[in-house]
Amino acid sequence: MPEGHVAGGHAMQASTALSRFTVLDLTRVRSGPTCVRQLADWGAKVIKIEMPPALDEGDPMGGPRHGSDFQNLHRNKRGMTINLKSPDGVALLKKLAETADVIVENFRPDVKKRLGIDYEAMAKVNPRIVYASISGFGQDGPYAGRPGFDQIAQGMGGLMSITGLPGQGPVRVGIPIADLTAGIFAAQGILVALLEREVSGKGQWVQSSLLQAQIFMLDFQASRWLMEGQVPKQAGNNHPTSIPTGVFPTSDGFMNIAASGNKIWERCARALGRDDLLADERYKTAGSRSQHRDALNAEIEKTTRTNTTAHWVNALNEAGVPCGPIYKVDEMFADPQVQHLGIAQKLNGGNKGEVAYVGQPITLSRTPSKIVSHPPEIGQHTDEILKELGYDQARIDDLRSRQVI
Repeated sequence: MPEGHVAGGHAMQASTALSRFTVLDLTRVRSGPTCVRQLADWGAKVIKIEMPPALDEGDPMGGPRHGSDFQNLHRNKRGMTINLKSPDGVALLKKLAETADVIVENFRPDVKKRLGIDYEAMAKVNPRIVYASISGFGQDGPYAGRPGFDQIAQGMGGLMSITGLPGQGPVRVGIPIADLTAGIFAAQGILVALLEREVSGKGQWVQSSLLQAQIFMLDFQASRWLMEGQVPKQAGNNHPTSIPTGVFPTSDGFMNIAASGNKIWERCARALGRDDLLADERYKTAGSRSQHRDALNAEIEKTTRTNTTAHWVNALNEAGVPCGPIYKVDEMFADPQVQHLGIAQKLNGGNKGEVAYVGQPITLSRTPSKIVSHPPEIGQHTDEILKELGYDQARIDDLRSRQVI
């Protein structure tokens, strides 16, 4: 059977970019499905594997199956059921793995070994398999057995200590950033492993964790400590190092201005009609502006309050100063540039009418990504996939009667 053949059968492809690869998706909740979504949206043939309905305990953080969160995470896949607590179910998964390219899971590290579906077991079935694991804290080490949760990783990964207003106390960010980035990094690791496999012919074990992802996302804030011995603190809406950068009130709301560097600061002051600030010794250099940031911000606020957000956004952009409005989510999707980028992708929802999904933030000129199918109902494609494996209806009925599928 040719590589990736088993998961054929999509009426339409999300993309041709990854269409030669088959992915077995064992993931739940958010970090794992985020990883698999990156592959499905670029055309990988994804089989979402869930427990049979009678045995399923639900997806505790995925929300209702037909809710917006679950739907946005699981588009562009087919779905089947396998009871992985059954020896026959594990044998069926191994049969699928023989011709698959990728397996993705985000069980606690001990669970897959207990079920007999860990990397070593699957590599014996198919040495070319790329097996990706996402966990809270890593596959080994003193915290490996702990359950992972995004907000825990935000706290332990340092993010909450630098988020929020000075003196406010720790603040979580408004999205599950550790979950999301762990999933995206795992997808990147899978693609790296698939590229390396073209040279070596061998698969490997790809690992990511919420804690690692969160620390990596600290970026320059982490390197400030590692290289300079500085412990970053909360800076609120002010950029910690580039001044003036922050949120400024206008006559009808708020806006962001980012005027770092002497040239952009000069343009900003002139566009605001505040040449007097350029003559003030306190604001002559980046260092002195940082030292006197509160006084400088107060002077800028006096001016920005005198007109609308739209007025200042136009004036500052014409002067070449980075700035922008601060949107609510509905306002963001109504913005003409957001609409031009087409990131809200619509798909006919049958009985539900038209449904909009959040599309990929990457554009490829020849093999773009599209939303081509809604998430599968539980077990929707079980019979279809098993027939592609060569199973006849009597054998499929037997497996179902024994709750293997």
